[in-house]
Amino acid sequence: MKITVLGAGAWGTALARLLQTSGHAITLWGHDADHLKAMQAEGCNSRYLPGIPLPADWTIDSDLNRAISRAECVIVAVPSKAFREVTRCLSSFDGIVVSVTKGIEHDTGLSMCGVLGTTAKNASLAALSGPTLALEVARDIPTAAVVASGTSAAAQTTQGLFHKPAFRVYTSSDLIGVELGGALKNIIAIAAGMCDGMGFGDNSKAALITRAIVEIRRLGVACGALADTFSGLSGLGDLTVTCFSRLSRNRSLGERLARGETLSEIQASTITVAEGLPTARSAYELARKLHVSTPIIDEVYAMLYEGKNIAKALRDLTHRDSKAED
Repeated sequence: MKITVLGAGAWGTALARLLQTSGHAITLWGHDADHLKAMQAEGCNSRYLPGIPLPADWTIDSDLNRAISRAECVIVAVPSKAFREVTRCLSSFDGIVVSVTKGIEHDTGLSMCGVLGTTAKNASLAALSGPTLALEVARDIPTAAVVASGTSAAAQTTQGLFHKPAFRVYTSSDLIGVELGGALKNIIAIAAGMCDGMGFGDNSKAALITRAIVEIRRLGVACGALADTFSGLSGLGDLTVTCFSRLSRNRSLGERLARGETLSEIQASTITVAEGLPTARSAYELARKLHVSTPIIDEVYAMLYEGKNIAKALRDLTHRDSKAED
């Protein structure tokens, strides 16, 4: 199949490589023409995936409309803040569009496929999510993911595109649940990084993850998701890897904050995007709108956007009234 991948960051490049090695004709689009030229010259994406050799027989293009014109299927791997702007070019596209971006649009509260529902109205939509660190996927380390769609045909077609021995793909009909699991876990990963930065142990992080999945499920169900989805790859699976892995950008952000760096200092020193940062604001406001209790998300939001002291946020969480587990 002719597939165009939008986004030449770590995740877009890793997935483009995976699809190319499965025999598909790949076009990789990126907004930075100089970066794309360097990739072609070096044979790797040294900015995001250093040391990973890339195929020579694919097309790299900085012209968005031209890249789309070649495609039967489009994979969208751009940051959530650029998602709507980039996907406006898909207004007449009638193939399959797969979002691999994990976020919530702030102004609307929409998931990424929710955004695609307004920018790619003629397309069949799907979302790929799960515990899928880009560098490990690029190294062909065994990985499992889930693809969700409102139509079984789109889910099964997308599954067939990605599925291979080192990248096992399951299907789901719970599109909103799969998307929200992938988006909300990034907020919790920031909190997990703060645990690391403050020198806490495994007990602390296990407690955080266990209580966080309850919170994620509660908010997801209020948005129309199925509760069981959050026990799967896009829920508990993705939450676990993002909270524990040294490769996690969101966990790293939290750790650096807890060690005393400011948010502006961290952002100035990295080229990667920590999606938990914008998602914390979107999720906080979504929870208020739906009257859902999200104490961990609330505290992460307060630390990131209201300047709340980390020690004070921890105290407020641990001194909450005792209750039954739910």
